[in-house]
Amino acid sequence: MSAREKPPLPRLDDFPVKAMDTIRYGDTDKIGHVNNAVFSTFLETGRTRLLWNEAGHVAPESASFVLARLVIDYRAEMFWPGEAHIGTGVLSVGRSSITLVQAIFQGERCTATAETVLVLFDTETRRPMPLSDEGRALLDRLVVHPPA
Repeated sequence: MSAREKPPLPRLDDFPVKAMDTIRYGDTDKIGHVNNAVFSTFLETGRTRLLWNEAGHVAPESASFVLARLVIDYRAEMFWPGEAHIGTGVLSVGRSSITLVQAIFQGERCTATAETVLVLFDTETRRPMPLSDEGRALLDRLVVHPPA
């Protein structure tokens, strides 16, 4: 791939965790497409599915994840009515942080890609705390390797 070529957009099947959200009429803006701020809400739906799933919870009861960084690349418009499908995977796991890769789809079309950093936060001390071995094991099963 040359320096000018962009890597191909992901497909929903590229992600180990999938979620769905309904596009509401109120999500649209004056020009008729889904407002850019709503994309962040769709990404939150995907993160939530990854962090609290059938396999277990990544955070212990005394902690929660806080959003430290969110970078969204808008790829295409989304329209009402419809559904947003969100793919989420783990890029890397740090001592107290997780970097996620996410994408939003309407039908087969990738409408946004994102990189998200979450930090595990002790709700009593209000400070970052290390991930548990159990949480780390859950996350390790969800690691994705983006195309080079």
